[in-house]
Amino acid sequence: MSGEDSVFACGRASERGQATVEVVALLPLVVAAALAIVALLAAGQARELAGHAATAGAMAMLQGGDPAAAARAAAPGVPRARMSVRLQGRKVRVRIRPRAPFGLPARLLEATVVADAGPR
Repeated sequence: MSGEDSVFACGRASERGQATVEVVALLPLVVAAALAIVALLAAGQARELAGHAATAGAMAMLQGGDPAAAARAAAPGVPRARMSVRLQGRKVRVRIRPRAPFGLPARLLEATVVADAGPR
């Protein structure tokens, strides 16, 4: 093996080592981005469920039913402890706190939606 071949082989090993260092250095950034995406998806799901629940509660109010029960039925799988339904006149306010991924404070991800049943 000539001197040039050994330098070339050493250069390839050095490049592989550099790539490994770069991947390890970027790993925390990739993990943080993944956590942010999961948190945004949880917040979006909470908002969507709160919207459906508030609308169902307002429709039940228009039809003479129980708005709170209708709102809770419209958000299946959401525990009572994570969902609040408040009636204020002809308005139904639904607040949902999703399960916060990886220890994030749930209040940062909660969604509140108000649906109005309109005038009497």
